[in-house]
Amino acid sequence: MSRNFTVSACQYIVTEINTFEDFITKVRILLNKSQGADVVIFPELFTIELFTLLKKWQERPISHLTLIDQFTDAYKQLFQQEAKERGQFIIAGSHLEQTGADRYENVAHIWGPDGEHYAHSKTHIFPAERGWYTQEGDKMAVFQLPFARVGFNICYEAEIPECAATLAEQGVELILTPSATFTEQGFWRVRHCCHARCIENQIYLVHCCLGGNPGGPLPGCWPEVQF
Repeated sequence: MSRNFTVSACQYIVTEINTFEDFITKVRILLNKSQGADVVIFPELFTIELFTLLKKWQERPISHLTLIDQFTDAYKQLFQQEAKERGQFIIAGSHLEQTGADRYENVAHIWGPDGEHYAHSKTHIFPAERGWYTQEGDKMAVFQLPFARVGFNICYEAEIPECAATLAEQGVELILTPSATFTEQGFWRVRHCCHARCIENQIYLVHCCLGGNPGGPLPGCWPEVQF
C-alpha cells in the first residue's frame, strides 16, 4: 500500500547567541518554513549552540560541552509544544543529556502532535565525542508513526551497516539521520554511507546536517552556511 507524506530537513547553522529566546527564534524560523510538512527534522547536536550562553564559553574546554544538559527541560518543552501547536512530528535533532550518575548520552527525540514521544541514544559515538565524556546507548528501536515505521541512525551510526540492518530486521521503512560533521569530507562520507544503507536494506533515509563555525572550543561543522 502506497502512502504519501512530506519531510522537511532543516539545516541548522550554529552561531553565538545571547539568550535561550534567540535559540527559540531560530528554531521557529525553520519551522515556519516547514509548514505543511508531516515530518520536520533538525540536525544532530544543534543544541551545542546553547554552549555559547555559558559564561566565558570561548575560554572553556570542550569537555564542558555536557553542561548544555542544563537546558534539557527547556529544549524538551519547546519541541513538545511546537509539535502540538503545529500538528507535525518534529525530530528535534539530538542533544547531550544526563541519563544517569556521571553518564551523558547523545539522545535524539521525536515529538508528535498528540503528545507522542520517542527517543534514541546514539550507540556508536565518533572518536571526538569521547573527549566530551559522553557514552553510548545500547538499543536500536523502531517507532510506529501514522505514516511509516521509523528509526534512527545518528551520524556515525549510518557508517555502521549493522545499525541500519538491525532496524531493517524490525521492519523500518524510513531511517532518520541527523548528523554533525567537522569537514566536507566527513559530510560526504556520511551522505554516501546513507546511500549504501538505503540500497542494502531497500529502505528510505533522510539525512539532515549541522552547519556553522561559532568559534571557541566548539567544532566547526560543514557546511558553514546553508545550501
